[in-house]
Amino acid sequence: MLFGLILAMLLGALDQTVMAPALPAVAGSLGGLGQMPAVVTAYLVAATVVMPVYGKLGDRFGRKPLIQAAIIIFVVGAVLCATATSMPQFAVYRAIQGAGGGGLMIGAQAIIGEVVSPRERGKYLGIIGGAYVLAVVGGPLLGGVFIDRFGWRWIFAVYPPLGLVALVVIGLTLRLPKPVSRAPLDVAGALALAVAVVGVVLLGQTGEPAFLLLAVAGAVAWVVTARLATDPILPLRLFRDRAFAVPVAISFLIGFALFGTITYMPAYLQIALGASATKAGLLVTALMGGVLVTTVVSGRLITKTGRYKRYPVAGTALVTLGLGLLAVARGPVALGAVMLVIGLGVGMVMQVMVLAAQNAAAHADLGAATSAVTFLRQIGASAGVAAVGALITLRLPGAASPSALPPGARAAFAEAVPPVFALMAPLVAVAFFLALALPARPLRTTAHAARHA
Repeated sequence: MLFGLILAMLLGALDQTVMAPALPAVAGSLGGLGQMPAVVTAYLVAATVVMPVYGKLGDRFGRKPLIQAAIIIFVVGAVLCATATSMPQFAVYRAIQGAGGGGLMIGAQAIIGEVVSPRERGKYLGIIGGAYVLAVVGGPLLGGVFIDRFGWRWIFAVYPPLGLVALVVIGLTLRLPKPVSRAPLDVAGALALAVAVVGVVLLGQTGEPAFLLLAVAGAVAWVVTARLATDPILPLRLFRDRAFAVPVAISFLIGFALFGTITYMPAYLQIALGASATKAGLLVTALMGGVLVTTVVSGRLITKTGRYKRYPVAGTALVTLGLGLLAVARGPVALGAVMLVIGLGVGMVMQVMVLAAQNAAAHADLGAATSAVTFLRQIGASAGVAAVGALITLRLPGAASPSALPPGARAAFAEAVPPVFALMAPLVAVAFFLALALPARPLRTTAHAARHA
């Protein structure tokens, strides 16, 4: 059962990293280099929009059929991508694939939350972390191999057999209790959240202030619908519990600061310091190596001791320190060491926040709680990318964007970027104080599935 779930998560995580080096080849083949951002946006918007929907549908109709549906949608989207004949068509097919990919991430984590008790779940965090590290580090390499040897369409040939294996394993081994509630789905709330997501993602992609207004309008509409709906897509009552609200807030802040920083770090290395793309990529490897180490260690210690609060406290402190050091670190080696420190901190925070939120939620809200943490982290990441990009641009006189820098402007870029990175440190300092306020509730020793069997 666990193998099938990890494989499902790996499908979603691997897809985005495999596609990174393949997009130029896709655009060159289909004749639309200028439409590459639309392809990225299509997948990201679709995957983020469906996260709370999958969470709530899983709570109401069962998680097993939902993750099976997500696998099928993801694989169908992959097959369609392989047949695309134009960039607009490819973008639509990537959106279909994203609609499955978002469900894979939420469904797998919610199922693990149901079948494994919070006390025992810590030791599984290392496996989950390992899958993500494999995707981040191995994805670009795998994508490069396919591009060089076979062509970009063959990338999508990997997904049907892997998806089939995941479907068979989950179908044969997963046994979950059937939900008894059949409250109507909060369609208005789902649409409001979708509007907010579109606004945030497009703001990150374009920097246009109009999309900020769209995001705010969607968020306000969601609050209104959440107060009126019988069973909201993301219930406001969950946020009244500090044991749930704090992990969600920390996830948002970590997503904002972390992804806003690492998105622009490779460009900083290459433009300002003249480093190669390979050296820039090694920074991501250093960060993910740190994530893997502390995810495994903290997970095992949580299972052994039953205590989890100390890890997000220490993790947010390390991330704050690392982001602050980015303002003074110079050269690839020093920056790599700092990224390792940041990774060590992140590994003690991200998955532990999912664990804390799931431990605080009732069985009927497990999917909503799981999706809220991941959803808000993704929203934070999109907002962080937009904010960091805007701040860097403001510090570069005469340039509309970092890519528009005139020749010989490396020094200006080198001066503009580190202070912006350092501005992310206070945000994570807020997360540190939130971690101090996190209620240290005992971890349940029985799984939801066992209690409802």
